[in-house]
Amino acid sequence: MRLIPILAATAIVAACSPGIPDSAAGVSALPPARAISDESPTVPAAPLIATTPIGGDAAVDMAAAEPQSSADIAAETQAALAATRTNSGEEPLQASPGNPPPRTVETPTGISEENDFEAVGSVRSIESDAALIERNRDHYQVIEPTAMPARHGDTGPNIVSYALSATQPVGTKVYTRIGINKQSRFERNCAKYPSADRAQLDFLEKGGPERDRLGLDPDGDGFACGWDPAPFRMAVQG
Repeated sequence: MRLIPILAATAIVAACSPGIPDSAAGVSALPPARAISDESPTVPAAPLIATTPIGGDAAVDMAAAEPQSSADIAAETQAALAATRTNSGEEPLQASPGNPPPRTVETPTGISEENDFEAVGSVRSIESDAALIERNRDHYQVIEPTAMPARHGDTGPNIVSYALSATQPVGTKVYTRIGINKQSRFERNCAKYPSADRAQLDFLEKGGPERDRLGLDPDGDGFACGWDPAPFRMAVQG
């Protein structure tokens, strides 16, 4: 009989207690993870730097993250300098306030010793200079001028001689020219020569300046293809 009141009390307490909500209610099951394709690029993980002490197991060197002391920095510097001496074979320059200053090269200023009377007077004298002049005169050789050699045989016309003998200005008609299409013939034939000097020489060889068989002097001034005797005349005057 005592069991009945206990069961009744338990039922009343259960009815009055609030229910605990289910947080996963209404949520479907998570989809299974997809397999990673072989075509997808993979990024390798950063390697873990570890040191293996002698006679011990591999362990991560956590001291590398700690700041170095002045003694460690000095030791590394000495090791680097030793490696430099080994590679180049030359002792590196040690920067220190106790080093002697670099040697300076003094550039002489002022006049040279040859123009300094005091410096020259200590090694030379008027008598020694006179003797030197006499020795130099003994080596002088005077060459007397001689007459220019004459031309022998028929060497043909000379444009320099013609430039000096012809006194008419360029463009002044001196000789008669006849024919038709003189300008076109002049331009066509003058284009065959590499220079005006060569055209003038050929003009003289073919009977010029009196005759113009090639049509190189249509204005009759005695100068073919625009040849100008002025440079030769100025050279003689200068």
